[in-house]
Amino acid sequence: MCKDTKAYRLEGDYQSATGAGGSMCSPGSAERCMSRLLSAVESELQAGREKGDPTERELRVTLEDAELWKKFQHITNEMIVTKNGRRMFPVLKVSVSGLDPSSMYSFLLDFVPADSCRWKFVNGEWVAAGRAESRSEGRGHGGIYIHPDSPNFGAHWMKAAVSFNKVKLTNKVNGGGQIMLNSLHKYEPQLHIVCVGSRHRLVSNVSFKETQFIAVTAYQNEEITALKIKYNPFAKAFLDAKERLNELSVCVFSQYPCLWTVGCSELSPSHSPCAGLHHGPISSEGLMQPPGHTRMGGAGWPPGPTHSF
Repeated sequence: MCKDTKAYRLEGDYQSATGAGGSMCSPGSAERCMSRLLSAVESELQAGREKGDPTERELRVTLEDAELWKKFQHITNEMIVTKNGRRMFPVLKVSVSGLDPSSMYSFLLDFVPADSCRWKFVNGEWVAAGRAESRSEGRGHGGIYIHPDSPNFGAHWMKAAVSFNKVKLTNKVNGGGQIMLNSLHKYEPQLHIVCVGSRHRLVSNVSFKETQFIAVTAYQNEEITALKIKYNPFAKAFLDAKERLNELSVCVFSQYPCLWTVGCSELSPSHSPCAGLHHGPISSEGLMQPPGHTRMGGAGWPPGPTHSF
């Protein structure tokens, strides 16, 4: 069985994002150094709350489209990772309240391994298939995504839902702010809110169980594929174009019913021109063409109906 991991895994790039004294830590001890710093910040923040400090005391972070996320969670969500990076669907969006409107904050998104397993899809379900690749192997954790609006005033973050629609997931090291993940590993997005300014401090770490997913190079579960098509507007547009193409094919076939018949000239007049479809495979030599026109595709072929895609 796999044991869920709840420890926060913050990379060196988190140091540069928050400006929290990274120069004092050697490369080998950067993670331990950052953990100590964050622990101190959290202790300081907690102490401030206990003293009655009103800043962020009423902080609330709510997941948008929670019901949609739960639909995917119910059948184990999957997210595509590609060499060039693929955007997430559903898109991670949160509503935030309780920040200091005049203070500056940065929003960062981390993808934390949800367990220590590697997974595989067998007989219609996901099953554990050994231990996950460790972070020391260089592919277990792909860094942190900084929201492009960062840093910004608390009033900005609270006026509308904060969307991470530009995050791209990849399985290759290619930079460009993309998040590299291991295929067939489970992850949980984790939001970090950092107050920036003269004194950087970590305000909150927030994650939602329903946003967990398994990274894949191609969807394994057909039910996931169906849900993505049903709710993703970009997938719907693709299906609409495909349906229009099918309609176009039907229109052309109905206007020239003998285009795809075989040996129609050999049929007796009592037969339908298209009754020879069952006689054998299609042959270019057996194609019937309207009198006075060249072969299909020639200059004399009358134009068919046009469709806008």
